[in-house]
Amino acid sequence: MAYTPPAKFQTRPDLAGTFGMTSSTHWLATATAQAVLERGGNAFDAAVAGAFVLHIVEPHLNGPGGDMTGIFAVAGQPGQSAQPMVLMGQGPAPLAATREHYLAEGLELVPGSGALAAAVPGAVDAWLVLLRDHGTWEMEPVLAFAIDYARRGHPVLERVVATIATVSTLFQEHWPTSAAHWMPDGRLPEAGELITNEPWARGLDRLIAASHEGHAGGPESREDRIDAARLEWREGFVAQAIVDFMGVTHRHSSGTDHRGVIAPADLTAFEAYTEPATTVQFRGHTIAKTGPWGQGPVLLQMLTILEGFTDEHLDPSTALGAHTILEAEKLAMADREAYYGDESVPMEYLLSGDYADSRRALIGETASHEVRPGVVPGVEFTLPPLREEYLPPALGALGGDVGFAGVGEPTVSPTGEMRGDTCHIDVVDRWGNMVSATPSGGWLQSSPTIPALGFCLGSRLQMTWLDEGSPSTLVPGKRPRTTLTPTLVMKDGQAVAALGSPGGDQQDQWQLLYLLRTIVGGYTPQQAIDAPALHTTSFPSSFWPRTWTPGGSVVEDRLGEAVIAELEARGHVITRSPGWSLGRISAVTRDAATGILGAAANPRGHQGYAAGR
Repeated sequence: MAYTPPAKFQTRPDLAGTFGMTSSTHWLATATAQAVLERGGNAFDAAVAGAFVLHIVEPHLNGPGGDMTGIFAVAGQPGQSAQPMVLMGQGPAPLAATREHYLAEGLELVPGSGALAAAVPGAVDAWLVLLRDHGTWEMEPVLAFAIDYARRGHPVLERVVATIATVSTLFQEHWPTSAAHWMPDGRLPEAGELITNEPWARGLDRLIAASHEGHAGGPESREDRIDAARLEWREGFVAQAIVDFMGVTHRHSSGTDHRGVIAPADLTAFEAYTEPATTVQFRGHTIAKTGPWGQGPVLLQMLTILEGFTDEHLDPSTALGAHTILEAEKLAMADREAYYGDESVPMEYLLSGDYADSRRALIGETASHEVRPGVVPGVEFTLPPLREEYLPPALGALGGDVGFAGVGEPTVSPTGEMRGDTCHIDVVDRWGNMVSATPSGGWLQSSPTIPALGFCLGSRLQMTWLDEGSPSTLVPGKRPRTTLTPTLVMKDGQAVAALGSPGGDQQDQWQLLYLLRTIVGGYTPQQAIDAPALHTTSFPSSFWPRTWTPGGSVVEDRLGEAVIAELEARGHVITRSPGWSLGRISAVTRDAATGILGAAANPRGHQGYAAGR
């Protein structure tokens, strides 16, 4: 090893056992998933149960009306290789979501909140597809944990209360259904107070009831019963409530009022599915990600670029390593802007060795302040607008006290304040099944609460552009290029690690640090999660208002004065963030040779938790 952990300090132990492990962004989701494993469920049963609890306990980070991306491997027979697969839970743009409609509404960008920002909800269907195809339990016991927390209550997080407080004026003046749901009797809940969501508890009850209805005698198989619930979601009471909400005019982050455009046909048509993962080899490991309809392959591009450097260039704790890593991230993110989207993308070329060599040669001694996509033979690209500042013409209409916390997918502010964005869960069981998933969208601050459902819609369409020519231009029926990007690591044909993080554009950047520190640097998973984090902002943000900082980098001040000073001397525009503020990685591991399982969780924000035995 060319570098080793500078200190052995870590905030919590690396868990180790042989039965099952879970790590997530909330302790109740972790405990739920672990309870399912203890009762004989497999990793997929456990992940689904934990995910539906995340909808309840982290409503500022995700919800049933949002989306999700998962990646998993089913344990094979001895001597057989497992195949990394992607669970696609990203809904597309509605058929009426045309550029012309949004421009005619007076918009220059897709709003960061409000129903015009909503893609077709994909998370619930995706989780049920995973349960149907790879789980073993019926819906009722899987959803029982979420129903209990929704009906009987759970202690509300301080961050949930802070989010509601930030948007309380917005709720009271423009989103009355959200005010009624989150501020009953006109008051904010207190941190630790038990809060409930009876409308969604009834909704889950109705989905379970639908799974036992249908043709005479009810569906005969477990798979049919789950499909019956999926059909009820797409065509029954949920779909009707969503469509009814589309007719309600309400305030968007643009400062103007609009209706939504999701129609019954949009909800009926969407079905989640699985597909093979996109992979590269790095230092004897196979790293598996989504396809380029998401941002996942940027991590693969970063690794192909960094593969050609010596180990001393791959240590994020040094100025040389941090500089090299930041520059590789900029190059991969530039290609994301130029080429990624829900269309044909030259991924094989972008991940080739020759292309990586050409990109690596662009990394010099000083920081780049440009967005520099590579050239793919025979493929033209158009970069989206590069906005360093953006003020919507109608923003003043919001008034000084009406805030839109969480428009876009903010993670950590420059001052280090933890803000709402996304959540994550990883599970591995004793048989070797492994799953990693990043649910998001449908935050309580995304759009007005739909009273009959107890949740709101997501805002993923803000990742699309109204400008023509980009692979991420808004096109009806196409998926927005999601930032949701869990990772699976394979070695010798077996899944050995599952990890992910909230964080929007930073998700793959923070996961890159984890991979470099564990695979190259010899860190344990918990040491890698605890180590100082950094990322670049020198590319257009995926989130409203779509700005960027040329040469920008955000670093935890724990990186050290000497390292930060050298990065500034190299030309990086540094924003210092407090020492425990960047990154929210969760991870589980498995040693294929011994069967020993592991888990580690993020201490930042005081929510992440790992458990297992």
